[in-house]
Order: sequence, then structure tokens, then C-alpha cells
Amino acid sequence: GIAQKLCGCGTWGHGLVVTMVVLCGADISGQHETVIPNELPLIQEVTTTLREWSIIWRQLYVQDNREMFRSVRHMIYDLIEWRSQILSGTLPQDELKELKKKVTAKIDYGNRILDLDLVVRDEDGNILDPEQTSTISLFRAHEIASKQVEERLQEEKSQKQNIDINRQAKFAATPSFALFVNLKNVVCKIGEDAEVLMSLYDPLESKFISENYLVRWSSCGLPKDIDRLHNLRAVFTDLGSKDLKREKISFVCQIVRVGRMELRDNNTRKLTSGLRRPFGVAVMDVTDIINGKVDDEDKQHFIPFQKEFPHLVDRSTAVARKMGFPEIIMPGDVRNDIYVTLVQGDFDKGSKTTAKNVEVTVSVYDEDGKRLESVIFPGAGDEAISEYKSVIYYQVKQPRWFETVKVAIPIEDVNRSHLRFTFRHRSSQDSKDKSEKIFALAFVKLMRYDGTTLRDGEHDLIVYKAEAKKLEDASTYLSLPSTKIELEEKGHSATGKSMQNLGSCTISKDSFQISTLVCSTKLTQNVDLLGLLKWRSNTSLLHQNLKQLMKVDGGEVVKFLQDTLDALFNIMMENSESETFDTLVFDALVFIIGLIADRKFQHFNPVLETYIKKHFSATLAYTKLTKVLKTYVDNAEKCGITDQLFKAMKALEYIFKFIVRSRILFNQLYENKGEADFRESLLQLFKSINEMMSSNSDQTVIVKVGAFHISNCREILLPTMTDQLKYHLERQEDLEACCQLLSNILEVLYKKDVGPTQRHVQIIMENLLRTVNRTVISMGRDSELIGSFVACMTAILRQMEDYHYAHLIKTFGKMRSDVDFLMETFIMFKNLIGKNVYPFDWVIMNMMQNKVFLRAINQYADMLNKKFLDQTNFELQLWNNYFHLAVAFLTQESLQLENFSSAKRAKILNKYGDMRRQIGFEIRDMWYNLGQHKIKFIPEMVGPILEMTLIPETELRKATIPIFFDMMQCEFHSTRSFQRFENEIITKLDHEVEGGRGDEQYKVLFDKILLEHCRKHKYLAKSGETFVKLVVRLMERLLDYRTIMHDENKENRMSCTVNVLNFYKEIEREEMYIRYLYKLCDLHKECDNYTEAAYTLLLHAKLLKNSSSCLVKCGNSHGLRFAGDMWEEAIALGKELAEQYENEMFDYEQLSELLRKQAQFYENIVKVIRPKPDYFAVGYYGQGFPTFIRNKVFIYRGKEYERREDFEARLLTQFPNAEKMKTTSPPGDDIKTSSGQYIQCFTVKPKLDLPSKFHRPVSEQIVSFYRVNEVQRFEYSRPVRKGEKNPDNEFANMWIERTIYVTAYKLPGILRWFEVKSVEISPLENAIETMQLTNDKINNMVQQHLNDPNLPINPLSMLLNGIVDPAVMGGFANYEKAFFTEKYMHEHPEDHDKIEKLKDLIAWQIPFLAEGIRIHGEKVTEALRPFHERMEACFRQLKDKVEKQYGARAIVSSLSVSPFRSLGAFISERWSNFQTAPVLFLESQDNPSVLKDLGYKNEFKNGHSAGFFQS
Repeated sequence: GIAQKLCGCGTWGHGLVVTMVVLCGADISGQHETVIPNELPLIQEVTTTLREWSIIWRQLYVQDNREMFRSVRHMIYDLIEWRSQILSGTLPQDELKELKKKVTAKIDYGNRILDLDLVVRDEDGNILDPEQTSTISLFRAHEIASKQVEERLQEEKSQKQNIDINRQAKFAATPSFALFVNLKNVVCKIGEDAEVLMSLYDPLESKFISENYLVRWSSCGLPKDIDRLHNLRAVFTDLGSKDLKREKISFVCQIVRVGRMELRDNNTRKLTSGLRRPFGVAVMDVTDIINGKVDDEDKQHFIPFQKEFPHLVDRSTAVARKMGFPEIIMPGDVRNDIYVTLVQGDFDKGSKTTAKNVEVTVSVYDEDGKRLESVIFPGAGDEAISEYKSVIYYQVKQPRWFETVKVAIPIEDVNRSHLRFTFRHRSSQDSKDKSEKIFALAFVKLMRYDGTTLRDGEHDLIVYKAEAKKLEDASTYLSLPSTKIELEEKGHSATGKSMQNLGSCTISKDSFQISTLVCSTKLTQNVDLLGLLKWRSNTSLLHQNLKQLMKVDGGEVVKFLQDTLDALFNIMMENSESETFDTLVFDALVFIIGLIADRKFQHFNPVLETYIKKHFSATLAYTKLTKVLKTYVDNAEKCGITDQLFKAMKALEYIFKFIVRSRILFNQLYENKGEADFRESLLQLFKSINEMMSSNSDQTVIVKVGAFHISNCREILLPTMTDQLKYHLERQEDLEACCQLLSNILEVLYKKDVGPTQRHVQIIMENLLRTVNRTVISMGRDSELIGSFVACMTAILRQMEDYHYAHLIKTFGKMRSDVDFLMETFIMFKNLIGKNVYPFDWVIMNMMQNKVFLRAINQYADMLNKKFLDQTNFELQLWNNYFHLAVAFLTQESLQLENFSSAKRAKILNKYGDMRRQIGFEIRDMWYNLGQHKIKFIPEMVGPILEMTLIPETELRKATIPIFFDMMQCEFHSTRSFQRFENEIITKLDHEVEGGRGDEQYKVLFDKILLEHCRKHKYLAKSGETFVKLVVRLMERLLDYRTIMHDENKENRMSCTVNVLNFYKEIEREEMYIRYLYKLCDLHKECDNYTEAAYTLLLHAKLLKNSSSCLVKCGNSHGLRFAGDMWEEAIALGKELAEQYENEMFDYEQLSELLRKQAQFYENIVKVIRPKPDYFAVGYYGQGFPTFIRNKVFIYRGKEYERREDFEARLLTQFPNAEKMKTTSPPGDDIKTSSGQYIQCFTVKPKLDLPSKFHRPVSEQIVSFYRVNEVQRFEYSRPVRKGEKNPDNEFANMWIERTIYVTAYKLPGILRWFEVKSVEISPLENAIETMQLTNDKINNMVQQHLNDPNLPINPLSMLLNGIVDPAVMGGFANYEKAFFTEKYMHEHPEDHDKIEKLKDLIAWQIPFLAEGIRIHGEKVTEALRPFHERMEACFRQLKDKVEKQYGARAIVSSLSVSPFRSLGAFISERWSNFQTAPVLFLESQDNPSVLKDLGYKNEFKNGHSAGFFQS
């Protein structure tokens, strides 16, 4: 219920409703004649702007940036509409002028939000021509335009926040805000009368910041004052910018019940009523509301509080002020409030069994014991009361109230008044309560003994006990100390255990704390200020008080601004016959004006203005102020005067305002009496100021603007002015004034109508150029003046003619001085180019600066050639700085025309040309001028020259790429190689291409130009060509890498990264290789390829193996973290680490941890089943693919459980335009050379390659890892027919084409794929494999029947019959015809061993078949017995034939074959062993040594004895 009390609809949000006020007005005036527009430039500008914006508008549509799209649409529609209005020629003059302003404002605003260039205009809105405008005017125009656009942006922002734009100025001018609150309802079942108290609270500082707004609510659920129903409104005022900056502000609502002690008591007649009891509290965060961040119009609660809202704020609206002063106190805002907060107490229960129910009564009494009536305000919106009673906490020994009331006492009564607090126990029974008397009292005086007001903050008051009647008598206690501090000052202990008697009162052990806050424009807590405000009470101290004023805290002075100024002028007026205090009063006035000029108090400016206009009344002040000021000016050179004069000069504006206002008031009283004397005194004052300005004093600077336009006057004034400027600039004094003066001088010198200026520019150049340069160098980029000083420096350079530059060379005396000047200039230019002081959209200013700098750089280059090129005077660092500056100028962002829109590019080329080409040719010439000094710049200058050549301007590239050959040649002549040059260009090229520079055209030009030069050179022909090809190869890879660097397809990015790192490995550039290793690793991590990331890092680890610590670091960081299930790899790395820990570092703790991990890995290998990924061959055919995959085949390692269909879908997602090929045969050239994209994908089988350490049979769990890991060979088989079809023997030309794919590296590795090469396999090998598979199949089927007698016999019947059937005859008859002929043997002698192997496999088929037929005979049913007998007969026939041709083989006993490899495979691999061993007997399972000797690595299954073979 509490949370709903502000509104009927259930949320706090709707409880605070503010209606926004929009004030509209129109002032229609001016001539009404129609004006035909002849301002075609504006129409042209609108047209150009619309074209430019429309392109961006389209891009916004494509990018789906809806909000910006809508904004631009509105702006375009507005401009089109206004353009047609202007063209119509029907607008009156004044409306046309206003419309032009709107148009230019809209264009400038639109350009800013679209990040386009700032347009600078003159006062009439016409675009400024930079060629016809001085640098200073151009700079100032930019500042004004930028400020206007910024204000417009703020306006738009405010509009979005629904703040009334018409009051923006008032917001700015009045830093005082208000929160308007409309209380709708209190939905809360209380059952008795209540007080609803609302206030603002700072939760971080834990204090209330406003008075309470109090509404008394009746028990029937309506306001007590029924007239105020639906009209419960309050304004919380005086909130300022500091309050806006508070991190949090809460709106707190407290409910105090007024009635019985306990609600549950029913017998109301016998119970005490009217007790204030706590009921509930609710809090709402209003920080966003106060900061105007709530979007909903209905919830905009924060408005500037002014008198223009009669429908919102009327006489019935309560005004709750801030507890404390507003940030600005206007004259006439008289306030004398003391806020008293009951903080807490601690009361002994005395004779009672439980703690007391303490009620505190607050009242104000004078020193005669008379109570001041109606001076206590419990809250805004409530009547004043004479007595305030606190909330009662039931049986609480240490109540904490934090209740605040406002005490407002007439100023004349404050020094006689004190606050009295009486304490009474309240009983719930009415009869008992009436007998309860006051049991204690505390008090505090509002004025201290020294006349200052009671200090702000907490006060620990003494609680006095006495008879109730005595406590009511003020004379009993007023002479006693009121606080514990006062008690201690008078020599008493404040913490005595026993009660102390003071007169007729006893100090109780109880304690009571209050806090106070004085908000008064009449009461001060500062003794010095009080002394001045009450100067009449003790004139002997006046001299001291006036001096002490300068030491008073500024905040306290501005608080009492009107009273302080009144006091000063009263002192002056009441001592009009004497001059005793005039100077001190003048100094005090200057002090106050200086305070208000301070940024901290600058919002008090309106207060001072208001005071002068409305409250200032000193009619004779003008004579005194004029006299004192003249005295100061006349004595400007005297010691001790200077500082005060300087302050007075800063306050001159307001001093004259006081003088003028004083004279006006005097005239109103005495009708122009003494006018002649007044004029004479002013004339004398101005003469004194003139003389002071004409003096050569170091402290004064003069500008006589009118005289300065005359050439002869300038001749006299300028040297003095430049000397003064130099003096102050070198000391970093008054920089703002110096900058202003220099700007004005340069502005005048730019004009055409001021006579000859060449000599005057020369004076500035000689005296100030270097000083201004140094000022710019020393000034931080965050300085407000940096832009102005750079504008001054640019203006000096712009106004210097060739004559001045030539003169500059002559004027420098010592060689060292020249070097320093040029060095400083080059460094400054480079810094200004690299980190421009002007915003990026000040294009006109930036291009003007560039144009001036370019001319200066070329002039200084001339100086280098003339003075610093010969052997004796050569300055390496100076030339180095020149080259770095020139390249920085050439590569700066603002000159890269290809990045701009075509309109902007055309504009710049038209006005300035391509400055890059101009300076590029200059750099080239300067390089060739170096002659024998060139070697000193290799390899340092390789990077800058490379930067220059990469600029995409063809002519510039053609002119500058030959410098590389010159460098190669230069280093070759010096060292017989160009290794340093080569290393540097490779390093820098990598950096530059990755940074976005370079393109295919550059690669072609580089290749062509350098090859031409190298081939003409006697010694560099071969090595030069090798180098060029190397760089071109690198460039290809780097360009590929850059192209796909931001590609969504991370696999492409990985491929390119590997291409680059392999290249660096090949040319042994280790640092670059490592750099790309880590790029690859990061890519893998992004894709969760942790195995590949680990393999990548291991490549770095291998480079570091010489360092044990590095290896340990790598291993710990990455190696043991093979994701998922690469335990074998982790173990291998762990062994290396263990060696380091055990024998190098002796870190047994780490070793034990490592071994525990290894043990876990070993256990995982044998116990955990791991998923086996499939491998896929992928061919990318067609010119549509990037070069690094074009017409190449790769083997991909699939993801866990990834099917081929899913893998293909993933591939085709990456290449949505690609077509999937339907065959697996390699495509022809037509596909490879086509412009499309064709993808071929099929599954391949990895070929097991067991490590050599497995020299005996091992578990399948161990071997299974190697079936799909550490594989480099993959096979894919497909049947093909070669040659004509043979009708007699179809097998003779039936081939199985098996492609063995061998990858460059084993998989898994640093990628999930690698490129492959293929090998074809012959039909004979296919025959061997087919026979082997057939034998395996028979053997496996036999084993299954031996292991499980219950298996069905049908599959065995079909298998055996299919082989022994006379039509098939073992399936090898065709092999005999194809391969066992004299002709074949003669043509293929190299296949002899393979033919013998095939014959051996045929011979071994017989014993397998015999075992199968034996089992078949045992299990066959009677119904199938004839079938079995026929099969036996066929087998005997086949057996006779084979044994006759190929010899007999026999299995003596049943053999259990391991699942790792088939017996057929074993025989086929070891067939030669069998030929040499006539009898092989098989030992028992416990001693399989014979098989071991034969190399049979697999182990036998448990439960099967071994047989032996007979040949």
C-alpha cells in the first residue's frame, strides 16, 4: 500500500506528473515588398548538398540504419521545400533573410551529423573564399561555425529529450532548477489521521537535501484540507548543476500516524490521542527524472522554475526549498532560515521498568523567556507552528529521529533567541499521560558570543534536569553552557559518571544530539565578514575589516554580495569628506569583481549586473572611484602598485559601470550639476591610461588599433609591440592576451588597404616567428589556445613572401642557430601534421595549413641544399628530420584524395591540386641530391620511402620506386650486398600492407620498374632479380592476407596467415614468423580450435627449446591444454617439461603436479572412448576463388560426428556462389579456367602410420588414436577402365584408381586442412588388395562362427558358394590370365615380387575355405545337405587345381586373429617369411615368441589357443 500512495494507478511513476510548457511567439515586422533572389551561390550550395546527402542517404538505406535514414530524409525534404521557396521569388525581404539563415543552419547541422566537412561563412551566410580571407579570420570563422553547429546539436538532443527549446537560453542563464510534484492519492489503510512527508534525499551522502513537503491526511482517506483535493502540488526549488551531478537522488515519502500509541487498542476514550507515531516509508529513485533521461512525455518531471506557468504554479502550490543555498543568490532574495534536525538521544529509564516513550518538543524563546510564535515550519504546504512535537518510538532507549524543521526568525530577534528542547514521557493511557511532566531540557543559542551565527553541523547538547516549573523559566538555564564543548571550555568534565549540579539544574547522564544548517543572506558564520557588514558598531576596526575581506572565502562573500557591496559604498559615502578608506574600498571592490570573473563564481555575473541596475545607490561613488583609479595608473611603475593595478585593469569593465551608474543617479538628483568636472576627471583618467600604455615598461602592452592601420604609425609601434610580445611569450605570461594582440596585428597586415606591409611582416618574422614556434611546441594539445597560436604561426608563414624566406637565411648568424631553428620547425610541423590541432571536419582550415606548410617545407629544403649539403656542414639529423616530415606530410589523412567523395576530391584538386605529387617529386630530388651521404640513410629511410611509394598515385609511384634501386646500389657499393635494405623493406612492407596500403598495381609496378633497373646493372642483375621476385611473392601473400583479414570466413583467414608465416619461415625471418604464429593462434581460439591453437604455439616452443624457462612457460601456458582428447600430445610435451623440472629447475612440486596430470592422461587413453573425425578431400576449381585456394585440393579434418552432408553445407555457406561438382574425377581445364567457382568434395580414408615404438601387439584403444591422428596419407579409390574393353577378359583393363593424398604436414596440425598431391595405383596392386580382402572376409566369418555357434548359417553359405562355384573358381582365374603370363612378365619385370605375393594369397585361400566348409558341414541342416555336398565337390576341384599350381598351405589348429589386423593382411605382409620357413609351429598363448619374431604386433584375444602354419 505504501508504494502506491502517490497515485491511484499503482505505480510511483504516474504519481509525479509534470505538464510541459511550450511557449510560442512570433514577431512579424519589416518590409513586405517581394524580393527576387539573386543569391545563386546559396541555391548552388543547396543543390550540391542535396546531391552529396542523397548518396549517403542511399547508403543508410542499404545499411538498414533506420533512425539516421529518417533524419536525413527530413533534412532533404526541408531543403527541397526551402529551395523552391527561395526560387519562387515571392518572399518578403525579412522572411527571405530568415529563410537563408534556416537553410545554412540546416546544411551545417546535416554536414556535422553525417561527418561531412564544416562550411565556413561570412556574416551574411555566404561561403568564405579561403584565398580572399586572412588566416586569422578563417580560423575565427571556423570557431564560430563549429560553436553554432554544436549548439544546434544540443538543441536537437534537447528536443529528443522533450525539453522546451524556447527555454534553453533560460536554462543556461539560470542555473537553478525545480522538481514539480503532483500528489494524486495516498492509497494506504492507516485507520487514523496521518502526515505525509515528501523530500529529496542523497543516498550516497545519507542526507536529505530538501525541506519536507507536508500533506495532512485524514482517517477517511482524503486530505484534511478538503479544498486541496486534486490540487496537492509542490515545487522542490533551488536545485543546481551540482545536484544534477549527484550520482543518485531519491524521492522519499514518510508517513507519520497521528493518534493512539498502539493501533490495536480499541477503547479509545481512555487512550491518549494526538501522538505522532512512525508508520511507513517509501523510496523512489528520481535520478533519471532529474537528469531529463525519461523518454515518456508524461514522465518529464524536471522543468526550469519560472513565473511563466500560472496553470502549474499558483499561490496554492507549496514551495519546498533546498536545505542550503541555491548556486546563485539574486539580489532581493532575502532568506533567514535555520534548519534544525533532531538526530538522536539516549535516555535512562530511571525508575521505570522499561525504556521511556520519549517525545521531544521544539520551540523558540527569547532571552526573557517569551516564546516566539509561529516561527517553526514542519514542512512546505503547512502552516507555521509555535511548538513542534517529535515522533515517539515506543520503549526505545536510544531513539534516532532525523526529523528536520525550519526555523524562520525575524533578523532582529536572532541575537536574542534560543532553541529550547523539552523531553517528556508519553503514556498510552490518557489518565497517566496527563500526570507526566517534562523530565529534562536542552537548549542552544542561535548567536555565538562573537556575534556570528551558530555553526553548521552536529551539536551534542547537555540535557539538564530540574523541577518542571524551573525548567520553564529561561533565566534558570540561559547562563549555563548549552553544549558539551562549551562545558569543557568552562573547565567542567563533560563525561562525569555522576550528575553535576550547575545552579538549580543538574546535568543528566542522558544525551541528545541535533544538527543545524543556517541558510541566511543576513547571518554569517565568518567573523571577518561580520565585522565588515556591521562596520558601524566599531569603526576603529574598519581599516582591519576592509583588509581582512580579501581573505574571506569567496563562497561566503558572494552569498552576501548585496550586503557586502552596500557596506562598501556606505563606508565610501559616509566618509565622503575624507579619503581615508577610499583606496581600501576600491581594492575591496576590485577583489569582489575579480571573484565573479573567476570561473567558479561566474554565474553570479547577473547578480552583479542586477545590483548595479537596481540596488546600487551611491551617487558620489564616481568621483572617488575615478580618483583612486587615476592614482593607480599614474603610479604604474612604482613598486607594490603593479599587482593591484593589474587586478584593477581586469575589473575595468565593472569599475566603469559603477562610475557611469553613479553619475546617472547623481544627475537624476541634481540635474547635471558638476558635468564639466566629471568630464574633465574622465579626460584626465584617459590621458593617464594613454601615458601608461605609451611607456616602455615591461609589464604593459599597447595596441592602438586605429593608428595601426597607418603604415608610418606601424613603423613606430610594431617593434615595441613585438618586443613586448616576445618578452611575455618567452615567459609564458598572459598567453591569451598575447595571442589576441598578435592575431589583430596579423589581421591588419593582411589587408590590402593599409599601405606597404613587407617590412612589417619581416619584423614579425625576425622577432616572433621562432618564439611563436616554440610556444606552439611547448603547448599541450588540450590547451584552449593551441588552435589560436597555430593560426598565428600559419598566418606569419602565409604572409611571408619569397623575399622573406631568402632574408631568413641571411639573418641567421651562427650555423648552430640555423640548425636549431630548422630542427624545431621540422619537428613542430611533423607533430601538427600527425596530430592536427583542428577537428577533421575543418577541411578548409586544414587545407590552408597544408598549403602554407608545403611552401614552407620547400623553402626550408632549399635552405638545406644551400647550407647543409657539403661535406663540412652536412647535418645528418636535420636531413633525417626533413625526410620524415616530408613523408608525414605526403601520407597524412587529409591529403588521401581517393578516400573522399568524388565531389570533395574535385573541389580539392581544383583549388589546391594534388599536394602529394608536389612534395613527392621534391623528396625524390632531395634524395638524389644527397650523393655520397645516401648510405647514411640506409636502412632508416627505407620505411618512409616505402610509405611514400605506396600512395595510390601512379605518376608518384613511377617517380619514386626507382629510389629503392638507388638504395640497393648504394648499399651494394658499400658492403657488396644489400642485406640491410632487404631486411628493412620486408619488415616495413608487412606493416604497411597490413595497415591498408599497397595494391595489385603497386606490385606490378614494383616488379616491372625494379627488374628493369636490376637487369641493366652489371652486378645486381641476378641477386636483384631474386630479391624482386621474393618481395613480389611476399606482396602476393600479404595482399591475400589483407583482403580476407576482415572476412567472416575465418578458415580463409587461417589459410592466408599460414601462407605468410610459411613464407617467413622459408626466408628465415623468425620475428615475423612468430608474429603470424600468434595471429593464427588467436584465430583458432576464436573458432574454438584449441587443438590447432596448441599445435601453433608448439611451433614457437620449438624455436625456444634452447631455453628451458621458455619451454616451461610455453608448456604450462598452452601445451598441456590440448582441448578435448589429444592426450598423447600432452603426454609427449609433459615428458619434456618433466625433464626440465627434474634435472634443470629442480621444481619437484611442479613435477608432481605434472606427473599426476600425465597419469590421468594415460588412464583416459585406455578408458575413454574418443570420437573419430572423418576426413574430406575438397577441390576448389575456377578463377572465381582467391589465389591461395584456386585450382587446389585440400584435405580437411571434419569436426566431431560431422557427416559429409553437413560438411558440404558448411563449405557452400562460405562460398554461396559456388557450384557443387557431381563427379569425383579431376576436372578439365575448361572448369579450371572458367570464371566461376566449382567445389568437389568426397570422403577420404586416413592411412594408419603407427609410431615405431609399437613393436609388439597393443590394445585397440591405444592404436585407435593413430587411425585418425598424426596422419599424413589419405586414400580414395574409384574404379576406372583403361584402354579398349576386352570381351574375353573384362578384368584385364579394369583398374581401381587409388589416389593417395599426401599432405604437407600431419593432421591435426596448425590448420584443420592442408594441400595435397596425388599418386595413381596399378591393377596388379588392386588384385592383391582384392584377394587380401576376400581372405580377410572368409577368416572373419570363420572366427565369428567359432566364437558363437548359434550364428545363422546363411551368410556363410552364400560367401563360400560364391567363391567355390565353378563359374567363379576362387575369383582369381582372370588374374591368372591377366598377370601370370609370359607376355606380362616380360613387359613388367618390376612386378615380379607383387605377382609372387598374389600367388601366395591365392594359395592361402584354400585352408581358409577348408575351415569354413568344415564348420558349414557341422551346422548344415538335412534339407541343405545336398547343397553342402555339391559345394564340397566344387571345393575339392578348386583345391586340387590351386595346390598343384601354387603349393599347399595348411592350418593345423584353429587360430584366433586379433581385431587389429586380419590374418590375411598378416600373411600378405609377411609372405616372404613364409617362403623361407618350411614349417612354422605356433606356441602356446603364454609364449608367442615365434609370432613376435615374425613381427606380428597384435595380441591374441583371451580364451583362444594359437595354432601353427605349415607351408
